Amino acid sequence: MHIVSRRPSDHAPARMAPLSVLPVFLQLQGKRAVVVGGGDAAAWKAELLAAAGAVVEVHAKKLSDEFRRILASTDTLGRLLHRDGPWDNACLADAAMVVADVETAEEAQAIHRTAHAAGVPVNVIDKPEFCDFMFGSIVNRSPVVVGISTGGAAPILGQAIRRRIETLLPPSLQAWAGLAQRIRARLNERLRPGMQRRSFWEGFVDRAFGPTPTQADEASLGRDIDRIAAADQPRIGRVTLVGAGPGDAELLTLKAVRALQSADVILFDDLVSDEVLELARREAKRIMVGKRGGRPSCRQEEINALMLKLAHAGKHVVRLKSGDPMIFGRAGEEIAQLDRAGIPFEVVPGITSGIALASALGVSLTHRDHARSVRFVTGHSRKGGLPDDMDWQTLADPSVTTIFYMAGRTAAQVVSELLAHGMSAGTHVAVAAALSRPNQRLWHCTLGTLAATVEAVGDTDPVIIGIGAALGARVTDATEGNGQVALRTA
Repeated sequence: MHIVSRRPSDHAPARMAPLSVLPVFLQLQGKRAVVVGGGDAAAWKAELLAAAGAVVEVHAKKLSDEFRRILASTDTLGRLLHRDGPWDNACLADAAMVVADVETAEEAQAIHRTAHAAGVPVNVIDKPEFCDFMFGSIVNRSPVVVGISTGGAAPILGQAIRRRIETLLPPSLQAWAGLAQRIRARLNERLRPGMQRRSFWEGFVDRAFGPTPTQADEASLGRDIDRIAAADQPRIGRVTLVGAGPGDAELLTLKAVRALQSADVILFDDLVSDEVLELARREAKRIMVGKRGGRPSCRQEEINALMLKLAHAGKHVVRLKSGDPMIFGRAGEEIAQLDRAGIPFEVVPGITSGIALASALGVSLTHRDHARSVRFVTGHSRKGGLPDDMDWQTLADPSVTTIFYMAGRTAAQVVSELLAHGMSAGTHVAVAAALSRPNQRLWHCTLGTLAATVEAVGDTDPVIIGIGAALGARVTDATEGNGQVALRTA
């Protein structure tokens, strides 16, 4: 079988894109940190260092009211020490880090030079040219800590990202992370590295975004450890059929992202976008089993065999399909194979192209003034042309909205059949290429001009065709251009 891989390689973990900074989490518990300056900015940094467990020496002749409040707080008692006077070379020696809030470039340069001579990393507040490291925005669910950096380019953006992440991480996550710390020693003693530990942590993660854990939860996790440790036979893997949607990674469901993050192997179709693949676990092997009309691709039997082989080896296999797995995604054939082999599976729906077309146009496929039903129809049979058993009389009904998938090469035949069965040549039609992607293009035409429109579109991008009165609900003579969507009247 010919298997093609797309970046990143299926033989090695994904390579990292260039980083503006390297995120590093320092252990500061009990270590000495030096803060130079007594203003509010220095006070915030000193409080942050103390919260991370550092013993902070503050060298300043004058302290702001905020700094005095922090020094007097019982929360920082014994961890914030005020040295009433200027800093000197000796105070920087053996420090874990230095943070300075000074006014002039000369002072900043002096501290920077002295810290470097002592081998101590330094941050001079608001003077990035004298900084070895930067402070980012923080989401605190300690022991889970999320740091956000914009490389100093846009601190306000970092704060906005922090607020967004705060809404996604429930406060109960802190308690779950603490529970993970308590059971780790027992887990490492009882479970072998690799699949056993991975099996446990996947189950743990499924719970970790729920309510605050109770003693019953902790006892249940202990039983999970014992159950996995006692299993004699090799663990059978599982398969998750995931809908990747039309291309835009933001249209994925949260469940789809979690599946990608827990996969051992991802078998993905040619139409799946790179942006979607970027959300996958870095260590996951990625194998393209491209299915695209008119181009070389794996046979379905080969895909089925590979999927079963990987699952029998104990892998979590994500079968990543463009659109929705259950809409012209051959999921039925794959599910039948999984059923026969006794391999557990799950289906995660995705946004199918027909629905994405309606969203891009801003129209309802079942607008009550124009349509009583909607049909999804394949324009590509096993033999390559239109299916022989299509009910053209029903499809020509003016009260139906019909979405033709994979009909780019058969558009002329579709037009011929619909016209022959009574559909008006003036019926509204929408044609889309590369739906939801940066190069998305939309055309509005009529049934009579559909064949010429599709020929002009070409076959470099996936094409979908919508036919019916509902597709013309928002078409006016003035319709021309809409941001990334270019709607053209043919």
